[in-house]
Amino acid sequence: MMKCIAIDDEPLALDLLEDNISKVPYLQLTGKCNNAFEAMEILRHQQIDLIFLDIQMPGLTGLQFLESLPNKPIVILITAYEKYALEGFNLSVTDYLVKPVSLERFIKACNKAQELFQLKTGGKSAKEQADFFFVNVDYSLLKVVFADIIWIEGLKDYIKIHLKSTHKPVITRMSIKGMEEQLPATKFIRIHKSYIVSVAAISSIRKNSIFLDELELPVGDTYRDAVYAIAGKI
Repeated sequence: MMKCIAIDDEPLALDLLEDNISKVPYLQLTGKCNNAFEAMEILRHQQIDLIFLDIQMPGLTGLQFLESLPNKPIVILITAYEKYALEGFNLSVTDYLVKPVSLERFIKACNKAQELFQLKTGGKSAKEQADFFFVNVDYSLLKVVFADIIWIEGLKDYIKIHLKSTHKPVITRMSIKGMEEQLPATKFIRIHKSYIVSVAAISSIRKNSIFLDELELPVGDTYRDAVYAIAGKI
C-alpha cells in the first residue's frame, strides 16, 4: 500500500482527485491539502510515498514546493498547463497530467508510480520479476525474452516485435497498447502511437527522433517529454 497526499487549491479538483484515488486499490489517501504549506506539515509528521501535486497555487507554487523538499517522495503533477512539463521532469517527477484527466490516464500514471515505489522499496512487480512473456504465433505460444527485444511496431490489430536474436520479426495479433501493458515500464518506453523501444537499445536522441544504432524512429508529440525525461538515465 502506498500512502499518498493530494495538493490542489481548487476544492472541486481536490474532490475529483480524492475520488480517483479511491478507485486505485494500492493507494491510501492520508491527506488533502489546499496549499503547499499544509503539505509541508503533513510531511513533517508522516512518511508519504506519493504526492499528487498541482502547480499553480497561491503563496508557493507546486514546482517551488518540490524544489524545497530535501527528500522527495514520488510525485505526479496534475495541472491545467502543458508549458511546465519539461521543468517538472527536470525535477524528476514520475508523470505529468494535464487537466481534465481521464480515469484511464490517471490509473496509468499511478501504475508507473507503483512500479517505481516497488523498485525503491526492494519489491518487484510481476512484470519485473519475470524476464519473458508469451505471445500467440501461428497457433502456438512463443516465448519472448525482454532482453532480446529491440523495438516494437504497431500495425492496426497486429504488432511486430523486432529481436536481437533474429532478423525476422515476431508478428502477433495484439494492439500496441496491450503490448505496452505487458512490458515493465523501467525497461521500455512508448515513443510514438506506433512504436515502443527498449530503453537499453537507445543509442541517441536527436530533436524529434530516437536512434537505435542506425535505425531512426520518430518521437510523437505526446511522448516527447517522457522521452527527454529518460535522456539522463540512458
